[in-house]
Amino acid sequence: MLIPLPRLTSSFRGPYDVDEAYLRRKRILESLKSRRTNDEPELARKLIPRWDEASDALHQTYRQYVGSVIELINGEVTSEEFREVAKSAYDLFGGPDVDSSITKSIQEKKIELQQLVGYNIQDTVLLKVASLAQRIYALQNTSSEAVIGQDLGADEHGDNHGEFGSNLSFHAPSRFIVDVPLENGASLTSDFQFKTASFDANRNGHMAYIDHNSTADLKTINLRWLKDACDLIVKNGASQLSGDELAMALCRVLLSDKAGDEIAGDLLDLVGDGAFETVQDLLSHRKELVEAIQHGLLMLKSEKMSSNSQPKMPSYGTQVTIKTESERQIDKLRRKEEKRNKRVGEYGGTLDFPVESFSSLLLASEKKQPFDYLVGAGQGINSILVSALPQGTTRSHRSGYEEVRIPPTPTAALRPDEKLIEIKELDDFSQAAFRGYKSLNRIQSRIYQTTYHTNENILVCAPTGAGKTNIAMIAILHEIKQHFKDGFLHKDEFKIVYVAPMKALAAEVTATFSHRLSPLNLVVKELTGDMQLSKNELVETQMIVTTPEKWDVITRKSSDMSLSMLVKLLIIDEVHLLNDDRGSVIEALVARTLRQVESTQSMIRIVGLSATLPNYLEVAQFLHVNPESGLFFFDSSYRPVPLAQQYIGISEKDYSKKNLLFNSICYDKVLDSIKQGHQAMVFVHSRKDTGKTARTLIELALKAGDLESFMNDKHPQFPLVKKEVNKSRNRELVELFESGFGIHHAGMLRSDRALTERLFSDGLLKVLVCTATLAWGVNLPAHTVIIKGTQLYDPKAGGWRDLGMLDVMQIFGRAGRPQFDKSGEGIILTTHDKLAYYLRLLTSQLPIESQFISSLKDNLNAEVALGTVTNVKEACAWLGYTYLFIRMKTNPLVYGISWDEVIGDPSLASKQRSLIIDAARALDKAKMMRFDEKSGNFYCTELGRIASHFYLQYSSVYISHGSIESFSLISDAAYISASLGRIMRALFEICLRRGWCEMSSFMLQYCKAVDRQIWPYQHPLRQFDRELSAEVLRKLEERGTDLDRLYEMEEKDIGALIRYAPGGKLVKQFLGYFPSISLSATVSPITRTVLKVDLLIAPDFVWKDRFHGTAERWWILVEDSENDHIYHSELFILTKKMARAEPQKISFTIPIFEPHPPQYYIRAVSDSWLYAESLYTVSFHNLTLPETQVSHTELLDLRPLPVSSLANEAYENLYNFSHFNPIQTQSFHVLYHLDDNVLLGAPTGSGKTISAELAMLHLFNTQPDMKVVYIAPLKAIVRERMNDWKKRLVSQLGKKMVEMTGDFTPDLMALLSADIIISTPEKWDGISRSWQSRSYVMKVGLMILDEIHLLGADRGPILEVIVSRMRYISSQTERSVRFVGLSTALANARWGYPGKFYCPRMNSMNKPAYAAICTHSPAKPVLIFVSSRRQTRLTALDLIQLAASDESPRQFLNIPEASLEMVLSQITDNNLRHTLRFGIGLHHAGLNDRDRSLVEELFSNNKIQILVCTSTLAWGVNLPAHLVIIKGTEYYDGKAKRYVDFPITDILQMMGRAGRPQYDQHGKAVILVHEPKKSFYKKFLYEPFPVESNLREHLHNHINAEVVSGTISHKEDAVHYLTWTYLFRRLVRNPSYYGLEDTEASTLNSYLSRLMQDTFEDLEDSGCIKMNENSVEPLMLGSIASQYYLSYMTVSMFGSNIGPSTSLEVFLHILSAASEFDELPVRHNEENINKTLAEKVPHMVDEHHLDDPHVKANLLFQAHFSRMELPVTDYVTDLKSVLDQSIRIIQAMIDICANSGWLSSTMTCMHLLQMVMQGLWFGKDSSLWMLPSMNEDILNHLNNIGILSLQNLLELPKAKFQQMLQRYPASKLYQDLQYFPRVRVKLKLHTGDDNASKSAVLNIRLEKANSKHSTVRAFVPRYPKVKVEAWWLVLGNATTSELYALKRISFSDQMVTRMALPPTVTNLQDTKLFLVSDCYLGFEQEYSIS
Repeated sequence: MLIPLPRLTSSFRGPYDVDEAYLRRKRILESLKSRRTNDEPELARKLIPRWDEASDALHQTYRQYVGSVIELINGEVTSEEFREVAKSAYDLFGGPDVDSSITKSIQEKKIELQQLVGYNIQDTVLLKVASLAQRIYALQNTSSEAVIGQDLGADEHGDNHGEFGSNLSFHAPSRFIVDVPLENGASLTSDFQFKTASFDANRNGHMAYIDHNSTADLKTINLRWLKDACDLIVKNGASQLSGDELAMALCRVLLSDKAGDEIAGDLLDLVGDGAFETVQDLLSHRKELVEAIQHGLLMLKSEKMSSNSQPKMPSYGTQVTIKTESERQIDKLRRKEEKRNKRVGEYGGTLDFPVESFSSLLLASEKKQPFDYLVGAGQGINSILVSALPQGTTRSHRSGYEEVRIPPTPTAALRPDEKLIEIKELDDFSQAAFRGYKSLNRIQSRIYQTTYHTNENILVCAPTGAGKTNIAMIAILHEIKQHFKDGFLHKDEFKIVYVAPMKALAAEVTATFSHRLSPLNLVVKELTGDMQLSKNELVETQMIVTTPEKWDVITRKSSDMSLSMLVKLLIIDEVHLLNDDRGSVIEALVARTLRQVESTQSMIRIVGLSATLPNYLEVAQFLHVNPESGLFFFDSSYRPVPLAQQYIGISEKDYSKKNLLFNSICYDKVLDSIKQGHQAMVFVHSRKDTGKTARTLIELALKAGDLESFMNDKHPQFPLVKKEVNKSRNRELVELFESGFGIHHAGMLRSDRALTERLFSDGLLKVLVCTATLAWGVNLPAHTVIIKGTQLYDPKAGGWRDLGMLDVMQIFGRAGRPQFDKSGEGIILTTHDKLAYYLRLLTSQLPIESQFISSLKDNLNAEVALGTVTNVKEACAWLGYTYLFIRMKTNPLVYGISWDEVIGDPSLASKQRSLIIDAARALDKAKMMRFDEKSGNFYCTELGRIASHFYLQYSSVYISHGSIESFSLISDAAYISASLGRIMRALFEICLRRGWCEMSSFMLQYCKAVDRQIWPYQHPLRQFDRELSAEVLRKLEERGTDLDRLYEMEEKDIGALIRYAPGGKLVKQFLGYFPSISLSATVSPITRTVLKVDLLIAPDFVWKDRFHGTAERWWILVEDSENDHIYHSELFILTKKMARAEPQKISFTIPIFEPHPPQYYIRAVSDSWLYAESLYTVSFHNLTLPETQVSHTELLDLRPLPVSSLANEAYENLYNFSHFNPIQTQSFHVLYHLDDNVLLGAPTGSGKTISAELAMLHLFNTQPDMKVVYIAPLKAIVRERMNDWKKRLVSQLGKKMVEMTGDFTPDLMALLSADIIISTPEKWDGISRSWQSRSYVMKVGLMILDEIHLLGADRGPILEVIVSRMRYISSQTERSVRFVGLSTALANARWGYPGKFYCPRMNSMNKPAYAAICTHSPAKPVLIFVSSRRQTRLTALDLIQLAASDESPRQFLNIPEASLEMVLSQITDNNLRHTLRFGIGLHHAGLNDRDRSLVEELFSNNKIQILVCTSTLAWGVNLPAHLVIIKGTEYYDGKAKRYVDFPITDILQMMGRAGRPQYDQHGKAVILVHEPKKSFYKKFLYEPFPVESNLREHLHNHINAEVVSGTISHKEDAVHYLTWTYLFRRLVRNPSYYGLEDTEASTLNSYLSRLMQDTFEDLEDSGCIKMNENSVEPLMLGSIASQYYLSYMTVSMFGSNIGPSTSLEVFLHILSAASEFDELPVRHNEENINKTLAEKVPHMVDEHHLDDPHVKANLLFQAHFSRMELPVTDYVTDLKSVLDQSIRIIQAMIDICANSGWLSSTMTCMHLLQMVMQGLWFGKDSSLWMLPSMNEDILNHLNNIGILSLQNLLELPKAKFQQMLQRYPASKLYQDLQYFPRVRVKLKLHTGDDNASKSAVLNIRLEKANSKHSTVRAFVPRYPKVKVEAWWLVLGNATTSELYALKRISFSDQMVTRMALPPTVTNLQDTKLFLVSDCYLGFEQEYSIS
């Protein structure tokens, strides 16, 4: 080969013969080709006999064919079967006999193929196989090897594998034959024409599709005929050229400009004389052939252009080409040739055209796409070639411009089967929305069936003005129809979102739909940048009209998840906007919606409305529209008024001449229109230009003398209207009106705009010059619409841009008035270089591309912040939902993907992944998320969340990248102000997260300044500028009076200051409205480095809804100004209700560092009011920090002790292990051999219980007569201990054990004989209060306190009191009591989760929780702690969904199906039954005991892997797991009405469950916590956490109990009592925490004395004790409080509210007001449930405090008595606890009434207790309802025969009973009756002697008459606990309502008792004995004792 020498310089080079090198290369390649190996598969050779010589195109098509056959057979057959199917399919479809109507032939041959494969085949797959078989056949019959897209270099001989680089093309191939989707109907060969089935309008009416280019007949003379003729000539040897070369030569001759005879001569020269007939045919059909050649050339050129000129797209993976010198020279030749071609005209009128081969020209000429011919193109990136324009298009060149006229497309005639849908055919409710319409139009009628009767997603592509609003309306009505149930529209079940592209359009749509849907009472609201909606408004709205950006912002925030979850219909208007800059937003929205649909399996219908666009199929695919049924395409023949179009491209370059030309052409067009009697609209692109253009047109009219044509003075209304116009203040408008011109733009007054619109529609204005806002906002058509110029200023880009497709379509949509005009006219005046762009744009030939790559980073960040994308895999899946992904596959070059990449990776999976990884890396670098490349996981950061929520771009957050372009001020300022607030807020949040004081303060100030639009230096009262006059404000500013000074001044002084007396009062009034709050704080040190702050916030202003709305937001900041750092920040929301209530208390912790700063500042700064802030200084001057803590005991390396060390065989048998563990070994000696008190703190699961047992065994050895008391904080732990010790200590050692909890109270004998008492703290506190009278309390030798670190929690004071009391008892009885305390320690943890709002934050934690399970514990047990029962359910359901989307829904289940079904059949809770199927259990207090124990058993036996539980489980049940996830560290505190943190002890306890001692080396805990609290928790989990005493706050009740028990009878006793407490110990250790300055003895003494004095005074005020000097004695109320374990506040309230004849309703209110119900949870939004309940119950409650626990308790009681269905399961559980608490409260009320001697009140209170037991109203409900089988029928029957109560029924003999109830289920009723006792009473009165001191005694004998009823268990089916039947004996005087004596009894068969009458009772006549049941209604018996 002639390879030249290395290039040194040009002068050293010899001549180089390029042509020689080229020919040489060709020969080498040919020889290489002939040596090609024979290694291709046999199938290929069967289908393509000349496989070796086959072209690349044929190879490629063959590979696609194989792929399509694999798809056809689902890829699941052997290779033999596969080959058979592939061959058969080719034989069926790949022959020459195939009918040109492929659809028809497919249907015939489909059955044959189905029989072969054995199942149904999809049409689309079959179509693909058929078309590829056809293509293989066609390409084999094309003798030339060349194919579209190959270059000259690889000509017909060139399929080379040899020389490096020989297969590289010279330029980017325009169409590589890669799996081109065949749907678009492009024909591949002339004998193979088809259209996709679903587009055949005549078949199914889904596609109104008009094709102007009919297929050429096969016999016609075209390039295929030419090819066949040339092949024949060559075959006959008449030419030396090959067939293709001859054809090419003939084409060149035919295209030349020579005369006819010359051409004939040239042709004969080429073909030889033998082919004279051929020459004749060539000449006679020259015109058709030339057209075909030109068409082919243009197709090739346009393809080349479209692959070369793709603007604005990034180029990924740039290719590097290495060339030899010969190639470089050839390349140079090619470039020269191309340049030459470019210079020659666009029509390809060159002979030397650059076509690679004749076959490529042939195939190109046969391409029949919908629009396929070409018109002139300009220069520059937008010079896009235009394909075919409609028939009749004319084109003319004038001086300085080119004009293209497109005639109107005639309206297509109605087809015979086409009918319009009448409105009366719609449902009644739908007709209301179509008031005034008779029928739907053609398009609406066509889509009606699918839109109104199915749930399909739909895409409608139709011209503007086709009535797309009604299409949306039909979809909306279909949605509404689905929520009409029982004749009632359930509005809360759905939301409809309508996304309109512009705010102006959103407003118009809102107005239209609001009006039309008003008959259905549907609320339609606009939600855009201009129109915000409050939370309540959003809830009440059914249809939201919004812009893409706004809806994107809303769905980006997890706090608005609840809103997007309700969306059932999403309508996207103007979908073709995908092509626009904002298209990426629509992509993000649709992708998010589609993912939501798939992940939640909920139905959200998407309706896309679009203009006509060429690649509608891809848009349909993107919207998940089924092309068969949901896709509708209507071309311009469906326009209601056909549109004639004129495109004028001005080629003049000189600026001033160009302007003149613009104006004069515009004028000519306007004049033409006016002269034909039409009106015209001229659209310009700036407000200023409207007036300017109008004046120019008038001047031109004057010059031409045509002004008369424009005048309107002949109009009959002219004089009247003229007067009206003259009133306008707009001079321009008045002046132009005279000449018949008008202007319209957004800068005009609303009234002027309305006037102009009216004048134009009435015909008084002939010409209206306006801006594009008119086209959007107002429906005002005109016959002629002219767009003058297409350049407009874009403030976003800071420069000029072209008018977008959307605007042009909207403006052209205004052309033609539907009622009046036969056609409309749209004229666009642009520059010549843009002419082709707009032609192609408006004849729908510009395929719309995706703009998503440009905003990929922002959208990825948004999904990560939302929590829907957590790793690369999910991100790739998300990208798969975008339009970008669909277009990337079709048109890869545009998106920077080379064809090699496509061939190597047809699914583009790796490209997808690389796009995501690049974006993730960039975001990681910008700190917007953390990208862990190893695992592929994404973690959201605070910065990323801020960027997502505030809609900031990646480049903005990454501040160093910010750039500012030039600005044109007015429109730029508007653009800036729109975004400024958002950006300022984001900057503020960033500064706040960084903890910068100064900057945060500054940014917040400017955020408010932007929102309020005033400068920070202006007067604060300017924020009331609508109410206070500018003059008053100006004077206040001049005088420099700040707020503080104004607060101090009097009204008259202010009046004098501003020199306007009445103003003083006004200013003072608004000062009152100015938000201000006062702060006070107490600071308590917890450790040496942590302070606890209790902050009291008291509002100090007058709340006015107009200024303050429903809530004011305040930032609470704790700042250290010296170090410029914020240590704590939280947003506090002050509601109107809170502003009127008590001061609000919030608590938080802050760090403190050595050396101490002098002070911290606590600031409260309003989030919206400038200068509304308060400051509180925390001084550290006298702060005493606690002593440093004792660190952990070191665990010694001891040899484990064997169990035999116990030296007692019975004890050794208790344990099923051989050695004690290290902790037990180290503590063994102290516990088992000594009597010392022990505190053992060790992690959960380290065998602390066994350590405690060692101490018990020591007691059994040394003092067998003494008792062990085991105190556990929860009933659940008590139960666990009972079960464990019952098996071992009771059965093996013969010990006796009793349980004491709220559920069980053992009798005295059991307590006396018990060795072990297991109790809750409250129960033991209650019992030990009267220790002097209870011997078993004094016989306690060992007290074990489990979970003693709870001292610091709410119930800590009780523990403290028990220990103090037991120590005190021990000191009094001189018997020692040993204490063993057990406490927990810590595990290792991971932290951190952002998100401001609780519920969405919980929701967004589910994915990280799932990820943690997959990462840390994929197969081992997992415990997930959540804060509420509702959260257990929601979390479990989310985990099931996440597992399902991972395609392993049952991964957490390890139990066979049969066993599972057996377990499920025993479960009563529906939610639990559902989640257990997936291996996830629920555990909370709302489950019944059976369900709970089943779940515990399944979890502990590893049958289910996950248990989601509330925090109580951490304490209750010993169920450790390998992984513990704490999902959130807050719970909703109903009392404080906000989310508060769990006590740290609870968190430690939960973490303690991590790690199973027998299986795991270590446990893992993952804590998902709100980001700001991360460091706080980290600190405490790794530092020893000090427990402080809580006794101070709860001292009253305990002191009262000690006074009642006699322990304290003097003030000194009380102080002495305190020295036994833990409080006293801590006072000495951490004095500052308790408000002491030092620990001197005198300070301590005075502190304790003051504390006791205050406590005594409070108790005395409440009526519980009486003080005399220094001694104290109990009173009745105090004794009752102690006896019934009630708060002193409760009995005090009883004392002051209960009277002698209190009514039942009042008693109910008193009961509900008990402080024992303070802690009843009122969860988030439960006030709404309470409101609904309040409307149903008989007695009123306080409407203003529906979120009060006491009101809720009242409602629960009333619902219980009314037997109502409770609205949610939480209320069922709440009711249980309310009923449980109420018993002792009511009993205390009865005691108070009885002690006061009030008979009536006592009886009423007893009735209240019966109501609680039976769930019935006393007096209203019949006592017969206590029978379970009672119903209304039986009740009426019994009442009719005189049986009114259960007592009456009990008296009936059985036979009589059955006779009376023969037609009712008598036996069932009789059975029910046996539950109730019949009590007989006999009385005997022993009157005393005459001696008055002896009082009378009444002997009473009671027995149960129904012998079967010998049980003491009460029949109370509606009371949640077991109840013992009890009775009251009441002696009293019914006449005077006095009560003499009360006795409570319980008996099984019979009993005798006696009651003494008070000596004062003399009148025995009226004295009665009442027997009252404590659980049955209507069982009162009354006996006279005289």
